[in-house]
Amino acid sequence: EVPQDRDGSFEPKVVKKRQKDISGIEQKIISLYAKGMTTRQISETIEDIYGFEVSDGMVSDITDRLLPQIEDWQKRPLDEVYPIVFIDAVHFSVRDNGQIRKLAAYVILAVSMTGHKEVLSIHIGENESAKYWLGVLNELKNRGVKDVLVICADGLTGMKEAVSAAFPQTELQRCIVHQVRNTLKYVGEKNK
Repeated sequence: EVPQDRDGSFEPKVVKKRQKDISGIEQKIISLYAKGMTTRQISETIEDIYGFEVSDGMVSDITDRLLPQIEDWQKRPLDEVYPIVFIDAVHFSVRDNGQIRKLAAYVILAVSMTGHKEVLSIHIGENESAKYWLGVLNELKNRGVKDVLVICADGLTGMKEAVSAAFPQTELQRCIVHQVRNTLKYVGEKNK
């Protein structure tokens, strides 16, 4: 219903007057999903803002439509040569069937020959290991990468062997941020 006011100056922002079709709702749901909200949180937010109920199933159906696009992005062909590739894992907690589990997101960021940053790959694994990194690096080779000049990584045990197995001519450099962070562990708080 359109709210009544005497001079007709009320103009709603979220749902315009006499608007019955809220077709842009799908984009809003996808945007909320991209920000990390759960399906339940999204349906509650939509109900709070728009005043109508959206089931968790509908939210899942809308977000599942993104899966083919995500798979296409993960399988896209890559450049043959990258001068610098940064690899690292980000650890986070996930609730799975009522239990909290630790997962690692393996992120590969590269600098292209034109000097632009590009995310090459993101994988989710149980924990960070050199064996898993070897599989991720081999997948890059399968997607067209023939050579990497420098791979910058943390000091994970076995990383040098994994990089040598995937890209034998590549230099492995220890990440300066990781070096500084590891060095500061041995410095007293008053000296930092």
